[in-house]
Amino acid sequence: MAAKTKVIPMGSSTGSWRPLIVLMGVLFAPVTAAAVPATDSSTLSQSEQATTELTALERARAEHWALTSEEWQRYRLLMNGIRGSISPTTLSPIEALGIHARDASERRHFAERWAALMVEDAERILAFQQAYDGAITRLVGEQPLIDRSLLPVKQPSQSPLARTDRVLLFVRPECAACEAVLARLLARLDTIAGLDIYLSGLAPGDEQAIREWAVAQGVDPDWVRQRRVTLNFESGVLASMAPGEVNLPYLLRRRGETLTPLTGSAL
Repeated sequence: MAAKTKVIPMGSSTGSWRPLIVLMGVLFAPVTAAAVPATDSSTLSQSEQATTELTALERARAEHWALTSEEWQRYRLLMNGIRGSISPTTLSPIEALGIHARDASERRHFAERWAALMVEDAERILAFQQAYDGAITRLVGEQPLIDRSLLPVKQPSQSPLARTDRVLLFVRPECAACEAVLARLLARLDTIAGLDIYLSGLAPGDEQAIREWAVAQGVDPDWVRQRRVTLNFESGVLASMAPGEVNLPYLLRRRGETLTPLTGSAL
């Protein structure tokens, strides 16, 4: 609340100036700044330390990790904040303190402690594994633990294509999927009777264009001369064999007089 001033009339006695002097003393008294509490969440004030004394269990855990009371208190404070929210509960105190180290020296300190713990743990695991191996040898000798002859045998999947089958492949130029399926068929040309390619998107009768396309796809001219591969204009053949809308590439297996659709993944 602002101080009220009293108007002193001119000609008052000397004693009447006393309130004004007192008021001026209040107005010009030195101001003491209020103490601002520290905002660093990584440190604890004395009052906080007094109210966060370690329990018997916490003292035992701190001793187990070779941490001082102050280090454990800081670890507890960190886990009550964002670190505890984003990290699993299995995060060790050493890791938490190392992640939130306040300087390079402290970070190196906790990193070396964690590395030493990991080395010790690896030695314990290896020692136990050796003891386990020795126990198995004493118990069963050289006999295998698993009799593989009793395991079910997975039968190899049979290929959908036999040596007597011909494959009808319907493709178009500038089709990456068509080219990929054609490449797989050409790679296994020796395992089938032949491949009949039907190309759409070209002018009917443009044999030069279809030959140039075949050469660009790696079709050997000798395969064409030997009829292992035939080059054909689609010219509505697909619609007669597979009524309805289909996507290219489209595959058919010819086995005798029977035509069966195939998928590219079956190759």
